Amino acid sequence: MTYKEALDWMFAQLPMYQNKGKVAFNSKLDGITSFAEHLDNPHTKFKSIHVAGTNGKGSSSHLLASVLQEAGYKVGLYTSPHLKDFRERIRINGKKIGKSWVVDFIAQNQSYFVSNKLSFFEMTVGMAFSYFEYEKVDIAVIEVGLGGRLDSTNIILPEVALITNIGLDHVDMLGHTIPLIAKEKAGIIKSHVPVVISEYNDETAPVFKAKAKEVNSPIIFAEDNVYPPYEIGLIGSYQKKNIKGVLATLNVLSNFKVEENDIVLGLKRVIENTKLMGRWQQIGEEPTIICDTAHNKEGISIVLDQLKTQQYENLHIVVGFVKDKDISQIIPLFPKNATYYFCKPKIFRGLDENILAELFYDLNFKGKVYKSVNKAFKSAKKHAKKNDFIYVGGSNFVVAEVL
Repeated sequence: MTYKEALDWMFAQLPMYQNKGKVAFNSKLDGITSFAEHLDNPHTKFKSIHVAGTNGKGSSSHLLASVLQEAGYKVGLYTSPHLKDFRERIRINGKKIGKSWVVDFIAQNQSYFVSNKLSFFEMTVGMAFSYFEYEKVDIAVIEVGLGGRLDSTNIILPEVALITNIGLDHVDMLGHTIPLIAKEKAGIIKSHVPVVISEYNDETAPVFKAKAKEVNSPIIFAEDNVYPPYEIGLIGSYQKKNIKGVLATLNVLSNFKVEENDIVLGLKRVIENTKLMGRWQQIGEEPTIICDTAHNKEGISIVLDQLKTQQYENLHIVVGFVKDKDISQIIPLFPKNATYYFCKPKIFRGLDENILAELFYDLNFKGKVYKSVNKAFKSAKKHAKKNDFIYVGGSNFVVAEVL
């Protein structure tokens, strides 16, 4: 089995939320618990940090990993989804899991996957945990895939849990209100394990406090703390929302020694250390081209605020969404004084570009429809002058196609 054959089999045989949406959401831990036992419970053999949230959990995970790397630790990092290569999901000190490791893991466990009908996510989590155990990491930063309480990563007992932000996303699975979604995210809070909350919110704080009290966990609201103004290697003013949670998490990570200089360098070198992509990432100049994976109301709102601070002559926006996303509250956030290039990401869940365009046209936005992300992006670059600005976003999958 080649690496490509292994991936083709994984994507073809197993439902994956990123491609199929709700039909792939497996709302119980039985599958991953049994698979972990089959693998001899690798997740119990390394230390971990668990990170959940609607927005900011990916950036926060990478920032934590980067600081711990600078402190000299061997750090596993599990995140999702990937942008270009499946192996982005599983890294140690920034280096992706080897292709041969992926192939061997699939080959060795293929009959188990078939007979037990594991989901794509369960299989991938098992792979990550096995790899981190095999490589004897000192600690792994584990990002929740979806929700928290019933997420496959939630079999770990971490040193500390971090919950970054709560917004209305994946409401068909997690609940239609902020408190209901917070309750799902709060499911990662474990007995006597400290939990850090990055952003205080009147709607979510009581939910987190109640869960922490129920399981006797210390709870830290990061906004209560004052920290020096560190330089962060991730461009975007919205990263300031993540940084307090990251620093508070490091503060309560009592069994790991982190010096001030490790924090300074770790925050500054996050992209170099962990190879993070898609967060206000500049991929061109003259014209300036920025892509960002923000894909829900809260995330896009923050990114569009960042966009307002930029200097340019004309603004071009390449945009696409997935069809199970309620974008009625998102479209009005976009600026009217831009030329739009409407497209559909190349996945089953992609929202038809004509439907997307009509939703924008109804609110008097101006733009054209393109049959692919690539054609939309090429057109934007063709029409933009050197003093213009091109923003690419709306979905992880749109960004993935331009990187």
